[in-house]
Amino acid sequence: MTNRAPWVSGAALGVALLALMTTALAQTSDAPAGVAARVGNDTISTAELEQSLAIELARLDQQRQSVMDRKLNQLIGDRLLAQEAARRGISVDKLVEEEVNAKTPAVTQAEVNAFIAQNRARLPKADDAELRPRVAQYLEGQRTNQVRESFIASLRAGTQVRVYLKEAEPPRVKIDPSVGFALGPREAPVTIVEFSDFQCPFCRSVVATLKQVAARYPDKVRLVFRDFPIPSLHPDAPLAHEAARCAGEQGQFWPYHDLLFERTNMNATSLKQYAADLKLDDKKFAECLDSGRSRAAVGADVAEGTRLGVSGTPTFFINGTPLVGNVPLADFQRAIERELARTASTK
Repeated sequence: MTNRAPWVSGAALGVALLALMTTALAQTSDAPAGVAARVGNDTISTAELEQSLAIELARLDQQRQSVMDRKLNQLIGDRLLAQEAARRGISVDKLVEEEVNAKTPAVTQAEVNAFIAQNRARLPKADDAELRPRVAQYLEGQRTNQVRESFIASLRAGTQVRVYLKEAEPPRVKIDPSVGFALGPREAPVTIVEFSDFQCPFCRSVVATLKQVAARYPDKVRLVFRDFPIPSLHPDAPLAHEAARCAGEQGQFWPYHDLLFERTNMNATSLKQYAADLKLDDKKFAECLDSGRSRAAVGADVAEGTRLGVSGTPTFFINGTPLVGNVPLADFQRAIERELARTASTK
């Protein structure tokens, strides 16, 4: 694609910019607070706009925070190295040579061969002779970074480092925390609402992380499960969610929830067998599942998740703040600690 005008004079560019600025001022000077746009007599509020984009905005915020944290830690490390080099009266390069390069163990040929054997499927197609020097360089870089980070950590332990960088207030959505199957005290200051799919591998993987969260914050966190089966990806998932609700009628939702994430078959016969494995009342469970009476409740959860912008699983709302995917425990802890601090500051 080519530009229509090969050049624009400075005067013409200035006039164009002035026109744009004038238009922008005309559009915004009379804008009422909290209004993003008006369509005829209809108003689109900024809150409505932000709510509809809450998950996308949360992802951007998480990426921004991660990049800033990583860069800040790098700058702190660089400053610690410079201060230590000055204290010793040597250059930073000399300090790194003495404390990092000289103390990094050499990579052995056996380690290179073992890495190639363990990661053959992920490596470029080449014979071992071509791969060995590249793998050796990669392992040497990893090992050097580990030694460098360990040395910086030792410097940081002996230096007063105060971090003032704060996370921006994350976007929040309005969600009823009382709807769904819950674990944890009702009065907990932090509620994590999860939209999940029993056939989703990422949802299965995050179960262990959520158990760690519950163990670390037994009095502070309440977990709420909401249905979000995606039949286009997992055809048997909707029936599995209905079955879990049938188990819930007998007070066994969470044991059945755990069992579903351990098993792979989700047909009606298997779902009834899982109920039998948990010693549920077979007849009541079968009657519930065969009648389809839980279908509307599952559909209502899917509709609510869709309204909130959920498009994949697992998706979490931590006091209304979105967190998407099979994220590590550290991400949950950061969000929970932020909410606990926010709650404490409002008391």
